Amino acid sequence: MQYTLKKSLGQHFLKDESVCKRILSALQETRFQQLVEVGPGGGALTKYLLPIPAIDFIAVELDHEKVVFLETTYPHIKGKIIEKSILDIEAPFEGSFTVVGNFPYNISSQILFKVLEWKEQVPVMIGMFQKEVAQRIVSQPGTKVYGILSVLVQAFYEVEYLFDVPPESFTPPPKVMSGVIRLTRKVNPIVVKSEKALTILVKAAFNQRRKMLRNAVKGLFDEEILHDEIFNKRAEQLSIQQFAALTFTMR
Repeated sequence: MQYTLKKSLGQHFLKDESVCKRILSALQETRFQQLVEVGPGGGALTKYLLPIPAIDFIAVELDHEKVVFLETTYPHIKGKIIEKSILDIEAPFEGSFTVVGNFPYNISSQILFKVLEWKEQVPVMIGMFQKEVAQRIVSQPGTKVYGILSVLVQAFYEVEYLFDVPPESFTPPPKVMSGVIRLTRKVNPIVVKSEKALTILVKAAFNQRRKMLRNAVKGLFDEEILHDEIFNKRAEQLSIQQFAALTFTMR
């Protein structure tokens, strides 16, 4: 049975067995009992995940044609697919679960925010992203790519860039390099006034990243607080801890 590629869904299917094996190996470095694969597509990675012993497995796939293909090719997967977008579902398991996937590039950042929503249940995520996005997630203060994703993810997760994946590992080959990263939930996450406050602050700061922080976030603080020297910096110069500390002085 054949299937078609749908550009509208950002589909680039993994075909490189060695990449699948490396993802599987990284996945098995931590223990888990429940696993969610996001966007299994043609099942290149799925065929390595289904035989993992003694786990509960769920795949989330929006494209009906791929669901039919997967059920035909891997009969064991029947009853284990949620035919929806990952962005539109509730947490697929009770209790904790690991997330893995070759994420559709057009919604990869939104998938990350979904994982953040579920962070109390997701101790580990291993995902493939466009390399540029992967680098943004793991980047450190003082770099040009350090931004909203870096701060909001690293406030709650340790991040590791695992390896590059070249375009020829996919059908059709994307025009860009890809990268696989691992998130491991922090034992002691950053303490913030509230997650909402952190999100508002970080987005305001980086939406005008060329400006001094004082000008970018002035609507969020009382005048006297804005005299603090930290507001002479630009957003990319602040550590995650500094952003977290600032949330406690917001209006």
